[in-house]
This record gives sequence, C-alpha cells and structure tokens, in this order.
Amino acid sequence: MRLWSNRGSQCLLCILQPTVRPATRTFATSPVLQRSKPKKKKSSKSKPTVDSSLPYSPHNRRRTLDSNEFEAVVKQALESYRIKVKHGEDSSALEKWDKFERQVQNACKSDGGVQIAQVPGPLRRLRSALHEAFLNNGIRGLNNEFEFQMYSEDITAEYGAPNQLRQQILADLRYPAEQYPQARAVQRTIHLHVGPTNSGKTYHALKRLEASGNGFYAGPLRLLAQEVYQRFKTQEIPCSLITGDDVKIHAGEERAGIVSNTVEMVSLGQPYEVGVIDEIQMISDTRRGWAWTRAVLGARVKELHLCGETRAVPLIRDLAALTGDKLEIHRYERLNPLRVAKRSLRGDLRNLQKGDCIVSFSRVGIHALKAEIEKTTGKRAAIVYGSLPAEIRTQQASLFNDPNNDYDFLVASDAIGMGLNLSCKRIIFETVIKKLPQGLVRLTVPEVKQIGGRAGRYRPAVQHGRPDDDDNVGWVTSLEDVDLPYIKQAMEVEPPPLVAAGLHPPDHVFQKFAAYYPTNTPLEYLIKRILSVAKVHPLFFLCDPRNQLENAAIIDAVDGLRMPDQLTLMAAPMYVKDIGGRDAAIAFTRCVAENSNGHLLNFQTLNLEILEEEVSGRKEYTTELESLHKSIVLYLWLSFRFGGIFTDRTLAGHVKELLEERMVRALTEFSANKKLRKDSSLRRQIALQKQSLEQQLLLAEEADRTYGGGGTTSLHGQAQDDLSPGDDVLEEPVLEDSVEEENLEEDNGQESDVLEEPVPEDFVEEQNLKEDNEQGDDVQEKPDSHAGTP
Repeated sequence: MRLWSNRGSQCLLCILQPTVRPATRTFATSPVLQRSKPKKKKSSKSKPTVDSSLPYSPHNRRRTLDSNEFEAVVKQALESYRIKVKHGEDSSALEKWDKFERQVQNACKSDGGVQIAQVPGPLRRLRSALHEAFLNNGIRGLNNEFEFQMYSEDITAEYGAPNQLRQQILADLRYPAEQYPQARAVQRTIHLHVGPTNSGKTYHALKRLEASGNGFYAGPLRLLAQEVYQRFKTQEIPCSLITGDDVKIHAGEERAGIVSNTVEMVSLGQPYEVGVIDEIQMISDTRRGWAWTRAVLGARVKELHLCGETRAVPLIRDLAALTGDKLEIHRYERLNPLRVAKRSLRGDLRNLQKGDCIVSFSRVGIHALKAEIEKTTGKRAAIVYGSLPAEIRTQQASLFNDPNNDYDFLVASDAIGMGLNLSCKRIIFETVIKKLPQGLVRLTVPEVKQIGGRAGRYRPAVQHGRPDDDDNVGWVTSLEDVDLPYIKQAMEVEPPPLVAAGLHPPDHVFQKFAAYYPTNTPLEYLIKRILSVAKVHPLFFLCDPRNQLENAAIIDAVDGLRMPDQLTLMAAPMYVKDIGGRDAAIAFTRCVAENSNGHLLNFQTLNLEILEEEVSGRKEYTTELESLHKSIVLYLWLSFRFGGIFTDRTLAGHVKELLEERMVRALTEFSANKKLRKDSSLRRQIALQKQSLEQQLLLAEEADRTYGGGGTTSLHGQAQDDLSPGDDVLEEPVLEDSVEEENLEEDNGQESDVLEEPVPEDFVEEQNLKEDNEQGDDVQEKPDSHAGTP
C-alpha cells in the first residue's frame, strides 16, 4: 500500500510555469540541511533617489546594456545631442539629423543574439560602437560617439564613396602570405611542437636553437624573452635581447647569432637558420593574433619551430599548405601527472601547504589574500599580477621557488598562465569568475587548463629523476566548494580547435589610404574606415583594434603629427586608462609633433617626487608607483624610435630601477582587510547566473515577439538543453530572488552586504565584503603587445 504523499500534486499554474519562465527551486522546497540562516532585516534607511540627468555610474552601465533600458538611454542621449546640434554653428548637421537618428535607433533595435546574424554590417558596427562608448564613458561617451559618427558620414560621402573601389583594393587582405616574398623564396620546414603544459615542447625547440647558434626566439611576453636571454647568457652562448623598451646587444668579440625577442619585434628582413615562436595558440587571439600571423608567414628561416597547444594543429596545417612549407608535427605528453582534487580547501586557509599557488583576479583581492595567508599561517606569500613590472614578477617568483626561505606560498593572477616557471605543488582557484569591462565572465576551458597546468613543476622530482613519484603529481583545486565542479569539467574537456589566424592592416595600407583624405583626418577614422572595407580569407580574421583606437584618441588630440609618426605612436605601449598615464602620453606625443626637447625632468606630468617619499604599504602608493613605471616604460620605448627627442634613456632606466626597488619594498609592507575576499566566489557565481538569466529572458521575449514563440535560444544560438562545461556548474539552482551584481568598491573602510537573500549554508558563510571597482585590467597580463607595428 502506497503511503500518502503530497509530492507531485501541483496546480495548473505550477505545471505550466516552466514553459513560461525557467524552473527555479523555491526556498520552501530546499532540504533542511541546505536552508540558510534567517533573512536579515533590511535597513530602514531610505535609499537616495538617483538623478536621471546624471551620467550612469560605471557599475550600472553593464546592467543597462543587458536590459531594454539601453534603447531608452540612447534615445535620451540623442535628444540632448539634437539640441546641441540645433544651437551649433553647423546648419548642415541639422539637415541630416532625421536620417542619422533613424540609423541609430535601428541599430539599437537590432540588439539581441536572436537577430544578430540578420543585422547588416554597418548597423552591427554602429551598435557595437555605441555599446563600447556607453560602457566606457556613459552618456558623455554616447555624445562623443554621435559626433564622430556624423563626422564619419560626411567625410565618407565626400572622400570615401568616390574612391570606394580603389580603397577596397588597397584593403584586400585575402592573401597575406604574398606580403612576404622573401620568406616565400625560402623552402622552410615547420616543426610544430604540441602538448600540454610542462611537457618539454619549448625545451626541445630551444635546444635546437642552441645547437644551430643562429636564430631567434619569439615569446608573448617580455618576461619570457628575458628568461630565454638569461638562459643563453648563463651558458655563455652569445645572445642579444630586443623588446619594445629594452635592447641589449651582445658586446663580446664574437657576434651574437641568437636574438631573443617579443613576438612583435621579430625581424623579417634578417635571414636565420632556426626560428622559435612560443605559445602559437595565441595566433587566434582577438587582439594580438596578428603578431603571430606576421611572424609565422614572414620569418626568413630554414627551420621554424612553433610551440603551443594541440588545438593549433589544424590551423597550422592549413597555413603550411597556404605557404607551401613542409610540416612536421611533434607531440609531447606531460612529464608529470596532473589531477583535480576531490575536495576544495572549503575556505580554510589553514589547509594550505608549502608550494601552493592561489589564483585570484582582483588586485585588491590578491593583496588581501596575501595579508590573510601570512596572518593565518605565519609564513610569507609572494605575489604576482599583470600590472607588476616583469622584473618584479620574476623576483617574486624566485622568492617562491627558493626552498631556503619562508616564502611558502604564491598569490597570483592569471599572469602565471605563461611566462613564469614555478615550483608549485598545487594550483588553487580562489574563483573561476573574473570581472572585465564587459561584465562578469567565467574562465574559458583553455584558460583553466593553462593556469591549472602550472601545477606540478616541482623541482625535487626533476632533480631526483622520479617523474612518476607521488610527490611530483600536480594538483588543481579551488578555495571554495562552489567552483570545483566547473574546474573538474574544464580539465576533462578538450578545447575546440583553432580555425582562423588574426590579421592587422600593415603600415603601407594606412599610408596609401591616408592619401585619399585631408591631412587633418583623424587616425581613428582611418582605422575604422580600413577595417570596414577590408576583405579577409576565411582562414583569417581582423583583430580587435581597441588598443590602436585608444592610442588614436591621444594622437588625434595633438596637431602637427606626420603619418609615419602617427603609425609609430599607434603601436606605443600607452596606458590611457590611468589619468597620470594619459597625461604623460599626451605630453610625449606633443614632443614628437613639435620635435621639441624631451628631457625626462622637464615633464611636469611625471610624478617623480614620489621617489623622495617614504616607502609605504598603502595601495594608493603602490598604484602610483605602477602608473609612473608604465610612463617610464613608454619613455624608454619612444627613446628607441625618436632618439633625437627622448635623449635621457640612461636616466629613465635608472628611474625605472628605483621604482622597481620601491615596489618590492612596498609589497612586503602591504596590509589589507581580509573582508575583501570572504565569499566572493559564491557571490560572483550568483551574479553571473543572474546576468545570464536576464539575457536569456530578454532573448526569449524577443523571439516570441518576432517569431511567435518557438522556444528559448541561448546567446550563441544553441538550444538551452545543449549545455557546455561552462553553462551550469552549480548543482543547486540559483535562488529566485538572488542578488544583483554589486558595485565593486575600493578598500575605503565601507561595508556592503554581500547577499540580501539567504543562501545555502553549505556554500556560504555570512560575510561583509568589498570588491575592487577597477575593471579587471589591473590584473590582466600587460604584455609587450605594442612593441612593433604590424
């Protein structure tokens, strides 16, 4: 006899509800052990009203882009800009206003993943430009973009349209291999070394370079180029170093036949015996992929050794067929086992072991973790993140690798994914979600594998020759339970193969293009115009010009620059997101335009007085040091290209060393509030799922309006049932009233409630936390991406 149970008895509304909205578990049906603590009472203080006339704050812009508000925001900005145009001196702009307004509104209405394939190219580009402008500068950014779009239409109609065919011929990039006839004249053999991290692929390629005594190494980072340079120098093998801001030519009697470069600095005019290009999978990077494509297609070598991940094999095979080169593939297996732990650290830093590396994605969070680890364990923790100079990262990694000190732990960002050889036993992810200017994003499968693969490079096993010893097993885990399922899935899944290589128009295209326009035409317009008419082969794609456009904004603000100088400055490592860095970049650019004195001590924008201050552990002090260091690096970069203007290279190098010395001292004295880290992992998971849920609901509504139903489609056009490892990593659904993404704040002593709704006790411990309100760029690796012009 079946015992009575009310399970399964549902009313008609409950049965039909999943077809209308995603099925979510209500708090009332949660198992007893998973129920959270009683809900806190909300503060009785009334929230201040927001003045709609003020620009949207940075933390609300992402939310606005993911909702129907954006169309209303653009409409409001258009109305205010129309009033500005009406009272302006240019009467012709008002005559064209109706057409322009219609175009902008159509671009905003076309927003949404369901219709994106049907949106014409110009509207898609306009929508993306408006999104980017609003995300970066709010309403002010939209107004600036409106002004640029109207200018662009006028100048295109006057100078672009009459020469449309000629400009399309100039921007025909379908056959990039033909741009390097000297390389095509050499019968090359490409050796593709592929395998997981710590498999010895780069080691074998470098041994071949060492045996030849004539060739080059090209790495993605200055750090890697310097490491290879030091390796050959230690072995007393003549070698030179060439990066964007550092050149060291071998001074011995014997001429150096080996050059260690960053990939952008590879000389295509010099013939070599052997060439080694590292991290070849970055040929598909959306921003820097053009540099790898240029080096692979244009290197004048007899043997070209490419090192990277297995997913690059199909693309390199196609490129070799395109160039007519012979291809040999060498596959490697990992030298030591790599495993995912069955459990996390469960948030307890006392479970850390000597040789552990904890990975985080917030600069403030990294410093907070360092302070809390040292307080909890009584041992020191080294620290590495992208905005630190390469020299400081190397020094911190050396402290961690040295077994004869008390630096038992390493706290790092994803900067350890490449460029540092670490003796770490375990990789521990503090979270698998990071915040970028575009919003919250989960680490991709290749990123998890790249970072997790750093585990197990444990020197004692190598020294004693025990590759299968349990002591040499690399372990990957997470700090909190909530992140471990996704890490397990990502480590088991093979990433998809690469299908296309990045391209960027070469300098001669810009020079010939500029001849069709007035001399005062903004460089920003030329970049966008070339990309809009360019044609590429299906094997290639045009890289994101964001870095070039950021530099173009600085260049266009200074009059009197010749086109060759503009192209050189377009490739400069300008750090425009920092006010001090932006002011320094403008001052340096003005010196180039005026051909004036560029003595280092004459620049008032450089805060050199900070060198006279007492070293402090304050975050503001460290930030100022990093900002000034970037400006000095830019000065050094310019000194190698405009040597007659920027003449104080030796002094700048000395200042750079002083800054690095103070940064090392500041890192040892830094202290931070441990409340910054607690529970951030679960909060990010909830915020990310809410962001994804809102997007899917919007797409479902749009599909219903457009097609009259037919189911919900994901952002990538796939049915929701087809889940990838990056889709759902939480075993329990998100609570129906889960929190919205919070504003990430600086360490200013303020407290903010992490969750307004209760969440399961298994996942979260109640905590007040603060987050870094920076957009994530501070912990991103800042490679030598502008070392040379494409």
